[in-house]
This record gives sequence, structure tokens and C-alpha cells, in this order.
Amino acid sequence: MASYNSNYLRLLSHTKLLASHVNQGRHEQALALFHHMHTSIALTLDPFVFPLALKSCAAIQHPQLGTAIHGHVVKSSFLENPFVACALVDMYGKCVSISLARKLFDEIPQRNVVVWNAMISLYAHSNHVADALELFESMDVVPNASTFNTIVAGLSGLDEGSFRALKFYRQMRELGLKPNLITLLALLPACVGVAALNLIKEIHGYSIRNDIDPHPHLRSGLVEAYGRCGSLINASNTFRSINERDVVAWSSLISAYALHGEAKTALEIFRQMEMAKIQPDGITFLGVLKACSHAGLADEALEYFARMRKDYGLEASSDHYSCLVDVLSRAGRLYEAYEVIRDMPVKVTAKAWGALLGACRTYGEVELAEIAGQALFEIEPDNAANYVLLARIYASVGRHEEAQRMRTEMNERGVKAAPGSSWVVYQD
Repeated sequence: MASYNSNYLRLLSHTKLLASHVNQGRHEQALALFHHMHTSIALTLDPFVFPLALKSCAAIQHPQLGTAIHGHVVKSSFLENPFVACALVDMYGKCVSISLARKLFDEIPQRNVVVWNAMISLYAHSNHVADALELFESMDVVPNASTFNTIVAGLSGLDEGSFRALKFYRQMRELGLKPNLITLLALLPACVGVAALNLIKEIHGYSIRNDIDPHPHLRSGLVEAYGRCGSLINASNTFRSINERDVVAWSSLISAYALHGEAKTALEIFRQMEMAKIQPDGITFLGVLKACSHAGLADEALEYFARMRKDYGLEASSDHYSCLVDVLSRAGRLYEAYEVIRDMPVKVTAKAWGALLGACRTYGEVELAEIAGQALFEIEPDNAANYVLLARIYASVGRHEEAQRMRTEMNERGVKAAPGSSWVVYQD
């Protein structure tokens, strides 16, 4: 009896240390400890150990050990434990493949809502939202808030998914499920997608009434959402209510003012951020460069672009280069913009070429327009806007044969211009 108690206490102590390693991101140490526990003759592992080890396998992409643990789980008849089953499904989805995760999911004898959520989450986070929805519809257990959170987040990330995300949120409320922090964070992008300012205010009020409001991620998300929906006053007020403003909060406010052409204010906020000793990141500088672009501040944009690496050691992404090309193009400095594109150390995107092509029409620059147009035809051959824009540039300088050739090429490639459309949100 004393030996049993001693072994139990040793297992408990090891399990606590294992959990500490996993929760603190020390996954190599966690798996080394798991190996020691597994090979110890004196210890008989219980179901609480395996989800921890599987979580570390998923975190550091260790599928061989994960599949070996799967074999031990089956031999020990632990697959019926929902937490073990959930961890296995998650590990397969993140380390091996979604299809094998689904195969395992289908073989689990007793699936509670936690196991269902694991598979739905894998689909949603892998951009297989249609599969997540199909699995949701086939659930044989009652979904919980986490189920809806995953679906709402997945739909919010789709181009046309905002309305469907809001529909799922209403369905969640009809079932009497209470939204939590994750729900609100998932819902905000959907609100922005349909410019539902009233719903953003509703979310804000709900968060205050339910004591979720102090969370910094939510307040930063509200700053961004208010800004994107045009309510700079609410964005600014929410920002000022944040006691400890991190880089996300500052960047959200800078982007809000930049989006609405308030360049001077955006750049002043950036100056205040630097004075507050908050280290800007790449997203911060995207907001700064967009502010310069809207205000035509080409020289300032070049200066900030240089400071990214010089002062903060940040490498410019294709989005940063696209913003720089845009600001130079808007200012009429088309050949400087073209030089930036030619010297880009990262992949040139359609955004950069599109900014140059659009400016070529404004300034009547045909030679560069042809170069930009040909590049865009290769990157996005089915985008009719590029053909139409180049045709208009030709027509504007009297080169009607080339304009007609663009229209003919569109027809030959089967490229069709999308019809115009609009939508209206009706709110009570």
C-alpha cells in the first residue's frame, strides 16, 4: 500500500511538472520528461499524461512520437477518454494531415462536444470552412459556445462570410449560449465586413456589462473595428480607456486614422507611440505608410520605410513595398515607383503593379502602363479590371487599336468584367 501511494505521488509530481513545461512552451523538456515517465517501470501512466504529451508533439511538429503515443493509447484503452481523443485528433490535424485526423475522429467510440469541437476547429483553421459547417450540421451532441466561436471565426475570415457569421451568432444566442471573449473577438471582423457599427456598439456594451471589456485584445479589436467603420471618436475614446497600451492598440489607432485620410493625426499618434517607448512592428509601419499614401507624403514615406530597418531592425514585406509603390505612384513619381518594384527583394504582388498601373492612367504614362499591365496579366490573368484599365489608358492617348486589342484579348481568354453590385444593412 505504501508503495502504491509512493508511486501515485511520484506520478502526480511528474504530471504537474509536465503540465508546467507544456503551458510554458518548454516542449522539448516536456517530451523528454514524458519519455522518462513512459520508460519508468515504477510508473503506470494515466489518461491525464497523454493529452499533455500530444500537445507538445503538435506544437513542435513531432508526428513520429505522436503516432507512437496513439498506439500506446489504443493498447491502454484510453481512446474512450474524450480529452485523450481530442488531443489525438488535434495532433494528427496539425502534424500529419486533416484527412487522417478525420479518419481517427470517425473511429472514436464516444465523442463528446470537446472531440467534435477539435475536428471542427481543425477544418476551420485550415480554411476548410465548408467541411466545418458540414460536420457542424451532423453533430449528435449539443454544440456549446466554443463550437459557435470556431464557426463564426471561420466564416468571418471568408470574403463573403460576414453575413453568415452574424447569422451563426444569432443562432448561438437563440440556443441560450452566452458569448465570451473568444466569441466577441471572432465576431468583430464580421461586423467590420458589413459595416455594422450598431452591432460593434452592442458588443462593446455587452463586454462592459459582463466584465469582458478590460481585456486588452478586445479593446484593441474595438479600436480597429470602430476605425474601420468610420467612427474615429469611438476608436479614440476606446483607445484612451486602455490602461496599458501595447503595440496592437497603438497600431490599431494609427491604422484607423490612416484609413480615413487623417494622415497628420496618424503620424502624430506614431510619434506619441515612440515617445511612450513602445516598439512598433510591421503592422504599425503599414499604417504609417498608408497614412503617407493618402496624404501624398512621398518623401516622408521613404523616410519611414528606411527607418523600419535602420531604427527597429524590421524587414519590409511585400505589403510594405506595395504601400511605398502606391505613395510614390500617387505623387506622380512613377519611375521611382517602378525602380522600387524592380529592386524588391520579395515577391512582387498584384497590389504593387496595380498601384503603378492606376497611377499611369492618372498621369498618362503609357510605356510603364504596358509593363505593369503585362505583369498583372501573368499574376492574375482572370482579373478583367487590369485589361479594362490598360484599354482606357490606350484610348485616352488616342491609341484605339491597342485599346480594341485589349478587349479582344479579354474575349479570347474568356475574361469577363464583374457586374456592379451593392448591399444595404437594415438595422433596428
